[in-house]
Amino acid sequence: MSIAFSLHLLAAALWVGGMFFAYTALRPVAASLLEPSVRLALWQQVFKRFFVWVWIFILILGLSGYYLIFFRFMGFSNVGAAVHIMQLVGLSMFLIYAYVYFRPYKKFKIYLSEGKLPQAAECLNIIRKGIATNLGLGLITIFIASTHRF
Repeated sequence: MSIAFSLHLLAAALWVGGMFFAYTALRPVAASLLEPSVRLALWQQVFKRFFVWVWIFILILGLSGYYLIFFRFMGFSNVGAAVHIMQLVGLSMFLIYAYVYFRPYKKFKIYLSEGKLPQAAECLNIIRKGIATNLGLGLITIFIASTHRF
């Protein structure tokens, strides 16, 4: 149980922490120092690496979370409202991430490879909004996890 719980916490902290860093530190610095073509190329490389990790975090979160629900607590009827809320928020975060990954990020890469910088920038703005939404949801989830009994 402790390994599953630890993996669950680590995956959540790394996903949310990565979004926090990207949104509050990397994004403002890149916007203030880099011209658009370089900034877009930077984000392409950042997403290329970070999004692979997000898929791994999602897999770990899902497997460890449902393992805990079914093998530690013996089903959904034995967990409190906090777990149900975290599951709902987690699924919402996954859907937002899947949308970002398969729609604007996919277009972002295509536009960038074709040299269509204004269109790539529009996609980046959509990605930014998805990350901001998921960051807020992730912080809420961490707050719920740290203040409620399961």
